[in-house]
Amino acid sequence: MKKVDELSLRQKAAILLIALGPEVAAGIYKHLEETEIESLTLDIASVRRVDSGQRMAILSEFQELAIAEQYISQGGIDYARDVLQKALGTDRASSVIDRLTSSLQVRPFEFARRAGANQIVNFIQNEHPQTIALVLAHLEADQASAVLSSLAPNLRAEVAKRIAVMDGTSPEVVSSVERVLENKMQSTASLDSLHVGGVDAIVKILNGADRTTERGILESLELSDPELAEEIKKRMFVFEDIVLLDNRAQQRVIREIDQADLMLALRTASEEVQDAVYRNMSARMVETFKQDMEFAGPVRLRDVEEAQQRIVGQIRRLEEMGEIVISRGGGDDILV
Repeated sequence: MKKVDELSLRQKAAILLIALGPEVAAGIYKHLEETEIESLTLDIASVRRVDSGQRMAILSEFQELAIAEQYISQGGIDYARDVLQKALGTDRASSVIDRLTSSLQVRPFEFARRAGANQIVNFIQNEHPQTIALVLAHLEADQASAVLSSLAPNLRAEVAKRIAVMDGTSPEVVSSVERVLENKMQSTASLDSLHVGGVDAIVKILNGADRTTERGILESLELSDPELAEEIKKRMFVFEDIVLLDNRAQQRVIREIDQADLMLALRTASEEVQDAVYRNMSARMVETFKQDMEFAGPVRLRDVEEAQQRIVGQIRRLEEMGEIVISRGGGDDILV
C-alpha cells in the first residue's frame, strides 16, 4: 500500500470521498464536472483497502487545506500564512499554503463575492462600464444577475456587451482594479491571462436575471450587435432545459413541434428530460415513441442536435409570443 505522500491528488480525493461516506460523496459529486466524476469514480473503484492511518492522514490534510482556504478568503495568503504559522509552525504552514495555492487559484474580487448585491451596486455603479463588467465576470452567476438587474437600463446593456466580448484580462489589470476598488492588493493567479467573461458568462448571468432585464439587454444588443445578440439567444435555453417548463407549457410545446424532431431529440436526452416529456404525453403516444425509438436504426449526432435546436427555437418563439413561461430568477415569472 502506498504511503500518503506517494499518492496523487486524485487518489487522495478518491480516498477522501470513501472516508466521508456515500451521502456526503454524492453531494460533492453534484458540484463536479462530468469528466471529474468519471476520473474520480475510476479511482474509487480501484481502491481495494484503506487503513485507518491512511484515512486519518488524508482527512487531516483536507481539514488543513479547508482551514487555510477559509483564512485566505478572509484576508489573503499573507493573513492565512500568519495564522497557520501560529497554529502549525512555520514549516507545516508553508507546506499547507504551497499545496493549496498549487492546486487552487486565489480568485480575484473575493471581497465582492462576500458582499450583498446592493452593496456591490452602490460600490461600482459610477465606475466605467468596463470596470463593472470585469467585476461581474468574476462573481457567481446569481450574484452578478442581481447586480446587473439593479443597474440603470442603459448601463445594463453596455456592461452585458462588454462581458460577452471579454476574452482575456492580464493579472496586472485585475490587480490594479482590485487595488482601486478595495484599497489593497489581492493575490491573483500567476497566469498569462485570466479567462473570464465571454458569451457563456453573460448567458449564465442573463439566465438568472428577471425577464425584463433580459429582454431590455437583448433588445439593445440587437440594435448594436445583432450577431452577438443572436449568439446569446441561441445559448439562453438548451434542449435539456425543457424540464424548467411547467406541465402545461411542455404539453403546448409537444403539440407545436414536429414529432419526428422530438423523437430524434430524445435519442440523447437524459432520463430526467425523457421522463418529463413522457409525463406530458398520452400513454398511447409514449408507447409508440418508445417502440419507434427502440427499433429505429442509428442516426447521426448532428441530426439529433439540429432537431433539438429546432425545438429550442420553437420554445423561444412561444415564449416571445407570451404563450409559455420559462422559469427564471426574479419576479416576472410569478403567475397570479
